[in-house]
Amino acid sequence: MKTILQTPRLLLRELIPDDLDFVTDMLAHPEVMRYYPKLYSRAEALQWLQRQRKRYADHGHGLWLVLDREAGHPVGQVGLIPQEVEGKIEPEIGYLIHRPFWRRGYATEAALGVRRYAFEERGYENVISLIRPENTPSQGVARKLGMTPAREILFKELRHLVFIVRRDEVNL
Repeated sequence: MKTILQTPRLLLRELIPDDLDFVTDMLAHPEVMRYYPKLYSRAEALQWLQRQRKRYADHGHGLWLVLDREAGHPVGQVGLIPQEVEGKIEPEIGYLIHRPFWRRGYATEAALGVRRYAFEERGYENVISLIRPENTPSQGVARKLGMTPAREILFKELRHLVFIVRRDEVNL
């Protein structure tokens, strides 16, 4: 299992098959998934996990497992996902924190680490986040990353705001 980055409280690493129980529990939680079209079954969570591992192989990044460094247990997934947006591949910072760990600043802390990784390690000029208009908590995280909404699109048949920040707009 490859460690990608660390923040003061968190460690982000690649997913491994042993993470399936946590991923399944998180993707089946109604509050965690309230802005997604559905809850995921164990089989669908396995596909999700396998899709991230394929992204690592193909692109060098995807959603990573976020662990509390002190306690050693997982709290969610945050990462850098290549997304096709209006015919162009864009690096998206995605974040999903499991319900028992909300309101601790984990999404912001991990996403700031991923933003730094995207700009410093990967050399991206900008990163985006695709967020449903009604998902105000995720919009708050995006704003803490320095992102602003650029436009609204249909993504996977659902309305999404495209939040964006450029490397030259932030202090690394």
